[in-house]
Amino acid sequence: MDYRKELIVKPGSKVKLRHIDPDYHGAHESHEKALPEIQKFVHRMGELQYLMYAERKHALLVVLQGIDAAGKDGVCRHVIDGMNPQACSVLAFKQPTGEELAHDFLWRIHQQTPAHGKVAVFNRSHYEDVLAVRVHKLVPKDIWSGRYELINDFEKLLGNSNTAIIKFFLYISPEEQLDRFKIRLDDPTRHWKISDSDYREREFWDDYQKAFEDLIRNTATKESPWYIVPADTKWFSRVVVAAGVIDTLSNLGLAYPRVDNAKLAEIAKARKALLSSK
Repeated sequence: MDYRKELIVKPGSKVKLRHIDPDYHGAHESHEKALPEIQKFVHRMGELQYLMYAERKHALLVVLQGIDAAGKDGVCRHVIDGMNPQACSVLAFKQPTGEELAHDFLWRIHQQTPAHGKVAVFNRSHYEDVLAVRVHKLVPKDIWSGRYELINDFEKLLGNSNTAIIKFFLYISPEEQLDRFKIRLDDPTRHWKISDSDYREREFWDDYQKAFEDLIRNTATKESPWYIVPADTKWFSRVVVAAGVIDTLSNLGLAYPRVDNAKLAEIAKARKALLSSK
């Protein structure tokens, strides 16, 4: 299935989340039936990442956004599962520190973007600065609304430096979120992942949905696309993200670096000298 065509947001299109089924899981009947494809995707992501790491001409930035308990942590683990950890990082952007607030809102983000040959996964990102700050009225509308253009310029800058960007909004229903909260409450090993503030934030559910719709509509570009990923079914969201990552890396024209004959001759000479010395 071509998830890129099915779930990608066309630039300039209106986004209405209520028209999307968060429990949609494509042609797959179950996790068991989807597992061979998932395993194949994980293996292929590892192959392509290795190729990009060897070439060191491109980088990949994967952005994950979603409401609390949307499954971002699980997707992070899945995406990096088959990758070389030397060339992959996961960053979670929480409430800004005092030092970060003393700079522009993109300052802390830019420092964590991937170098050539590497992959960075952002678990929440610069998009928090048009989400939480809007919903909770932490900055005036003329400030947060002006950030869409700044974000687009920032991502264009990264793209011009050979950093491919792919963005995923993990979309779950309010009922599914409550179910996941309960699982965390019932499991002592997950108590650290739940707090009273998680429940209080549900009062702003509609405000967040509107904020997500606006940010996706304003920042979906051909170069830095958004996918809206139905995420009530966790394994399906991982299939979609993996498919998107593979598609993006496959389109970079990656190739192993060529070593010229003179360099190969030097290597052969060094090897011969080493062997003759034994």
